[in-house]
Amino acid sequence: MVKQAKKQNSADVGFEETLWAAADKMRNNMDPAEYKHVVLGLIFLKYISDSFEEVVNKIKKDPEYYEGQEEDKDAYLAENVFWVPQKARWEYIKINAKKPEIGKIIDDAMISIEKDNPNLKGVLSKDYAKPDLDKARLGELIDLISTITVGDKASRSKDILGRIYEYFLGRFAGAEGKGGGEFFTPQSVVKLLVQMIEPFKGRVYDPCCGSGGMFVQSEKFVEAHGGNTADLAIYGQESNPTTWRLCKMNLAIRGIEGNLGAQNADSFHNDLHKDLKASYILANPPFNISDWGGERLKDDVRWKYGIPPAGNANYAWIQHMIHHLDPNGIAGFVLANGSLSSNTSGEGEIRKNLIKAGLVDCIVAMPTQLFYTVPIPVCLWFVSRDRYDHKFRNRHDEILFIDARKMGTMVTRKNRELTEEDLNKISGTYHAWRTIGGKYEDVKGFCRASKIEEVEKNGFVLTPGRYVGSDYVDEDEGVFEDKMANLTKELSGQFEKSKELEERIKKNLKSIGFEIK
Repeated sequence: MVKQAKKQNSADVGFEETLWAAADKMRNNMDPAEYKHVVLGLIFLKYISDSFEEVVNKIKKDPEYYEGQEEDKDAYLAENVFWVPQKARWEYIKINAKKPEIGKIIDDAMISIEKDNPNLKGVLSKDYAKPDLDKARLGELIDLISTITVGDKASRSKDILGRIYEYFLGRFAGAEGKGGGEFFTPQSVVKLLVQMIEPFKGRVYDPCCGSGGMFVQSEKFVEAHGGNTADLAIYGQESNPTTWRLCKMNLAIRGIEGNLGAQNADSFHNDLHKDLKASYILANPPFNISDWGGERLKDDVRWKYGIPPAGNANYAWIQHMIHHLDPNGIAGFVLANGSLSSNTSGEGEIRKNLIKAGLVDCIVAMPTQLFYTVPIPVCLWFVSRDRYDHKFRNRHDEILFIDARKMGTMVTRKNRELTEEDLNKISGTYHAWRTIGGKYEDVKGFCRASKIEEVEKNGFVLTPGRYVGSDYVDEDEGVFEDKMANLTKELSGQFEKSKELEERIKKNLKSIGFEIK
């Protein structure tokens, strides 16, 4: 049995780590990708039950309270709280935690909650009764989650559930290994994207929204700067069904209204927001995917700057996002460093067209080890539809390059995070550069505003190190595809020489009476 922890009613430092360590001990041999939904589903159930019980107590304390009034669904709708049926409330779950049928009890609870709250339809996990889920350990997990309060007003004000969700999503990304982080972008990277494009008012879109971190951070940004989150309209899409459900839950626990479509869907082949023109786009698309079905989309209206190669979706993502920007919109997104320099399969031509069209605003080279499961170096692209914008200065004929590869602090042996100071330095540099009257200066080795003509002389390669004068050596700094092309050419030359030598040997042998067929 897990030792009961002191009940958590406040955001004590490190409590997320303690909760994770205790929960992870109960995982036994279950795959992290599976266990993730077991844990996060229960935490979500605890959250909505806490919120519900708080309203129950408020109703009962009303001087005009009458028996049974607490079962009036409208009272909870008025408080923006999910209705929780009696046999789905946490106290009922807790009392029955040690029963062999606890899995079915939880599944029934999830089904009844979805039935009474249509906006949660198809979102909650309902696999707790399956035979391979250890019911004794499930009971222990319920006991553990019973020690935290996540849904009352005090906990919501401290975003305790948000902290647990964010921490657990990150830890699951690390535990799942390669590919497991597809639903999670590290918080410091999301913060930087949001600080750079400043989504105060308008439509925010993420075409591969994962667990919804971009949306959450956008709302936090608005709140931190005294804005009104009601001024943001959230649009998203996610192809992975389980990740889509995670996103729906992540937004629901924070009270964020988001249009994620009625189901998961592939943005390339089933664009759920075809007519959307967004003010802001934030995204972390899956890197370098080769099986995106590009051969079926060669005549697509989105490929205004060139047909993306069927073997790599990077430039399909870029053009999909540009297609969905409004005339004054800006997009900030993460891509593999190869996108900055690749000339294979027409990617170089597309990049040239984007640059000459004046769309590329800023490129940031990021430090390594920021992502739990992505070993390759990454960069941030910022693309703006109107760089003559009256809101900012006219910068249509230049691109800002920032080399942040030396930044960040190692928080574990494997992972690095950007500090608040790092975030402010990078975003502050960008804002100083694009703002009318901003006090921007090039800093050798860190940042440089380069004219399009200079970029053209560099073959339309966008690697920041080429422009800022960095002495930082990165294996990915060179043009990988060009290196491979040169190597192939060299090997081909050696092969031709080998064939010539072979023919000469045959000829010489024949001259002395030996013939080789």
